Amino acid sequence: MQPSPALPPGLVEVGARTERRVVTLLDAEIVQWRAVDAALAEPIEALRAMVTAGGKGVRAAFCYWAFIGAGGDEGDGRIVDLCAAVEMLHACALVHDDVIDGSATRRGRPSVHRHFVDRHDASSAPGESRRFGEGAAILVGDLAFVYADMLLGAAPVAAREVFDRMRVELCVGQFLDLFGSASAERDRVRADRIQHYKTGKYTVERPLHLGAALAGRLDGLEAPLSGYGVPLGTAFQLRDDLLGVFGDPLVTGKPVGDDLREGKLTTLLAVATDAADSAQRDVLAMVGRGPLGDDDVRSIQQVMVDTGAVEQVEHTITELVHESATALHEAPVTPAARDALGALARFVAWRDR
Repeated sequence: MQPSPALPPGLVEVGARTERRVVTLLDAEIVQWRAVDAALAEPIEALRAMVTAGGKGVRAAFCYWAFIGAGGDEGDGRIVDLCAAVEMLHACALVHDDVIDGSATRRGRPSVHRHFVDRHDASSAPGESRRFGEGAAILVGDLAFVYADMLLGAAPVAAREVFDRMRVELCVGQFLDLFGSASAERDRVRADRIQHYKTGKYTVERPLHLGAALAGRLDGLEAPLSGYGVPLGTAFQLRDDLLGVFGDPLVTGKPVGDDLREGKLTTLLAVATDAADSAQRDVLAMVGRGPLGDDDVRSIQQVMVDTGAVEQVEHTITELVHESATALHEAPVTPAARDALGALARFVAWRDR
């Protein structure tokens, strides 16, 4: 793996503008609903806390730089609203994903459902704390989903159509992910399909299309941006696979080995299974089969290294980034956007969180 690159300026700047827009909206909502009932501020405050807890904002950055690359005006307030809508959709996905996976942490903090479980326990309230926490988190995610629609207010029809496709693809990918874990499959084709819909299209390709659509140039830029975005989206998910198994919890904000405990069907796991001998397959069979201790996680990690799966995935990431860079070089976008998108590609492929 190459050294993790620093956050690109084009990501930091867009992320700051996007977060300010989201916080402005949520702060106004907190004031409005607290006046109705003090309890109603809490779910929105939980959403605000998660959004401001240090997410990367890469989806908003891809959207923004495609808009600029298509000739959009950086002073156009609609692009900030659109970026904020993308981040609200992502917040919805994260909150619901943590409920589905039973994840206790997100971005180094208790996940939203865990926050409400702990709140319920601390108050000795009647009823089951898990049901309360998960129910509250589902509603927090729903709020984020509605806020995304509110932020789309001034977007043209073409951008709304892309946004709708992105939402459907995200749900499809989430179901495939859930199905893959439940079925204990190790099929490479299905693993690749999951990453394509759950992460690849939703993280890179569709945000690019959104930006081009807002600038009124989707027809001319859809294919070139897909040429850059599809391989990069795959590289993004492959890096996610590696971080889910080998990442530093202090950096990623998630416990190491979570994907293994949850039985995630990833390309990394499928590649390792295909290359494993009988003894190594027995070790890999522990993935998703009951609680895994730290020693179990280390054993699975070692098999993934010994089978050459880690090396193969790293090699694939490098090839995909090269393919993406070639497509970006040929895409008819502005020079500033080409530079920013190139830096984003290097960051998402070799990030450490």
